[in-house]
Amino acid sequence: MNGDLERATPETSNWEPWLVQYAPRLLLFARQQSRREADAQDLVQEAVLDCWRRRPGPQPPPLALVFATIRRRAVDLARSAGRRANREAAALDELPPCWFDSSPEERERARLLEQAMRALPAIYREAVTLKLWGGLTFVEMAEALQIPPNTAASRYRYGILELRKLTRDTLA
Repeated sequence: MNGDLERATPETSNWEPWLVQYAPRLLLFARQQSRREADAQDLVQEAVLDCWRRRPGPQPPPLALVFATIRRRAVDLARSAGRRANREAAALDELPPCWFDSSPEERERARLLEQAMRALPAIYREAVTLKLWGGLTFVEMAEALQIPPNTAASRYRYGILELRKLTRDTLA
């Protein structure tokens, strides 16, 4: 985007008052189309930039075109988020291969543990997974998650505590 702004010329100066006038309306519409404030802001920015690229010149596009672009991008965003959620849910449903012959009791225990892992908040689940199944140190976990090592350790500890609560009655 910065490249486009740097190429702006005096003849494109009509865009600035247009943005000042219409940006609040566009953002309000984008908020209704998305679930998060950050997504709404991104939708407005991307739609305005898209319209700028399609109509380079001094005159901003018709307002309806920008609203339509926001709506179209919001639908695309929702579809992409839905597909991602479906992929993640499908991945959770797939059971890992059984490495060893196990008794029915052990398989039931594994199933209950898997249910408990699914019930964990995502930040705890990823910390427990990286530590126990990934074999990472807290420093390596911190690098992978882009968080401080102490935060990685805390998330792991809280995840284990939550797993104990979730499995206290069923795995005892």
